[in-house]
Amino acid sequence: MKLMIAIVQDEDASRLVNELMSEGFTVTKLATTGGFLRAGNTTLLLGVNDDKLQSAMDIIEKVCKSRRHVAPQMPAMASAMAGMYSAQPVEVSVGGATVFVLSVDQFIKM
Repeated sequence: MKLMIAIVQDEDASRLVNELMSEGFTVTKLATTGGFLRAGNTTLLLGVNDDKLQSAMDIIEKVCKSRRHVAPQMPAMASAMAGMYSAQPVEVSVGGATVFVLSVDQFIKM
């Protein structure tokens, strides 16, 4: 058995949970924040049998596509103090998923 920890963008979370559940996976959803844009993320926890691991990964890959997003530029402290702040937005890649797969030594459901 494996524990999958999938960190996805909030925009993809609901659709991903629905897709996983429709395929018989049980999912625990946690609201998290982090990353470069300090935007809302969702962390999903899935207990998956070894033979279903690739199926879960395929669903995550299908739903969580990377896309481009224009964000305001965050000035570095030194350049902001020197008055060299540029208000030019920057284009960054968002979406996709970060997935950790851990081996589970023991699983107990009470």
